[in-house]
Amino acid sequence: MSQNVIEAIEQRRSVRKFKPDPIPESFIQRILNCGLSAPSAGNLQPWQLWVVKLPHLKAALAEAACGQRYVEKAPVVIVVVAEPERSAAKYGSRGANIYCLQDTAALIQNMLLTATAFGIGSCWVGAFDEKTVGKVLGLSEGLRPVALLPMGYPTEVLYHPPRSKRPLTETVITLE
Repeated sequence: MSQNVIEAIEQRRSVRKFKPDPIPESFIQRILNCGLSAPSAGNLQPWQLWVVKLPHLKAALAEAACGQRYVEKAPVVIVVVAEPERSAAKYGSRGANIYCLQDTAALIQNMLLTATAFGIGSCWVGAFDEKTVGKVLGLSEGLRPVALLPMGYPTEVLYHPPRSKRPLTETVITLE
């Protein structure tokens, strides 16, 4: 890895055009492990990570994702699945409806930043039919797909000029 975390945060972009080159297994494992380093409520870690490389499954995931074909073309798609009942066991409905989603979001961001640090492009895909993704993967009842993360080496340069963001004066409220 050649970037520090601040560089990875500033340079991360949603990538939708991938080279067919495979990602080294050691990189995938490091991305997954960095995801698993995310905080979670009560350290319950209410998640599963499904690493999809099979072409027919990637095609089915792309179809479930409103026909977004770049999902299929990525060498790897990591499907992040929440386990609401794991969080509910300790925190009730708030755990099932909020904490497990917050926890998976932290895990996802860790993985996206790690991928960026390795020069791997990725995209956080949330537009998909949950039931269809569950069927494609054969998920057990109660598991909830939260995100599809297609990953691969980008066909274009990852770094682009900083995107326009709302200024701090519009988004930060300080109570003193």
